[in-house]
Amino acid sequence: MSTLSGQDVFEGDDRQYSPTRLDGWLEFVSGPDRVQPEKLSATELAALSSRAQLRYNDLRAVWHANIGPIKTPQLLQLYDELAEIVESNRQDGDKAKPAALVDAYPGLGKSTAVREYGRDFHRKQIALRGETTPDGHRRVPVIYIALSGNTRIRGLNATICRFYGLPTRGDADSLAERAKDAVLSLRTAVFVVDDIHFLDASSRATTTMANHLKFLANTFPVTMIYIGVGVRERGILTEGLSPEQALHAQFGRRTTALTLRPFQIEDEAGRHEWRRLLLTIEQKLVLANKHPGMLADDLCDYLLARSSGHFASLMALINRGCLRAIRTGQERLDAELMDQVNNDAAAEEARLELVAAMEAGLLTSRPRSRLGQKRPA
Repeated sequence: MSTLSGQDVFEGDDRQYSPTRLDGWLEFVSGPDRVQPEKLSATELAALSSRAQLRYNDLRAVWHANIGPIKTPQLLQLYDELAEIVESNRQDGDKAKPAALVDAYPGLGKSTAVREYGRDFHRKQIALRGETTPDGHRRVPVIYIALSGNTRIRGLNATICRFYGLPTRGDADSLAERAKDAVLSLRTAVFVVDDIHFLDASSRATTTMANHLKFLANTFPVTMIYIGVGVRERGILTEGLSPEQALHAQFGRRTTALTLRPFQIEDEAGRHEWRRLLLTIEQKLVLANKHPGMLADDLCDYLLARSSGHFASLMALINRGCLRAIRTGQERLDAELMDQVNNDAAAEEARLELVAAMEAGLLTSRPRSRLGQKRPA
């Protein structure tokens, strides 16, 4: 444990960057994978000096906060669907490339999943074609931008320029031309546009914005991957047209809608899926007193009720639970400790109904093959 001792400067493994800027995106793409801290026994943990224990706990905290991505069936399905769209979009520059829209409830991990796909695609393109273009520019296969409240046309173009580190002065047209030059020079192939539901979708602006998105798709030789919540309901896909006219909306014709489903336990396949997820997370926890089945057996129903099957809620709950387990010296997770951990408001609101159904015997996340087995003490 030499990394945990001594008087040298200790910065930890926090990585502060923004993937909405080129430098941050490149750090996300090229940064080393985190190494899971060594699991110490309670005896080994007690034998550490105060300084070494502080360092060890710091490493564990940042590790637990960044577990993942976990390649769930939902994530793998989305990867496959995105790859089918992006990797078949080999049309020449005079043809618009079909777009993808990942539209799902908040908290399911859709942004994380798409960023991971973008990172994999970026790495593959660099491995295939090299880090520089034939003209000597840095190759940037993917850009990632996130929109803010009521983004309009000029704001969207400025956000693209800001990612590349270009000036953001000028009107919408000059910004679009500046961004297009960067796309062509740096050989960008994919735009990931997160929080597209923040686009101004007022009745007056919807058609204008939809037309601008079509303009970007026509002008930039890239595949657009949009991420959002309730995008279809906001009318962007139908360009603000009436239901009778919606079938003629060009934006909708060019965009394939995908989703990311929450975990469900209505059938045996879903219950096994939930158990496999908890077993995978359990293996990644660095707690001195954890035991096999700590999550997947002891807390399977509890965690489902506390998260309502939403991945972000689940991981926030487990991350905070691990921090509390370390601080209290308990070094394991159980219902009593987890009851002291706060979670997001949406998950807590859904909790009471799920708990009532489970206590009434109407619902369980435990596979039938596990129902008769005694839980570990």
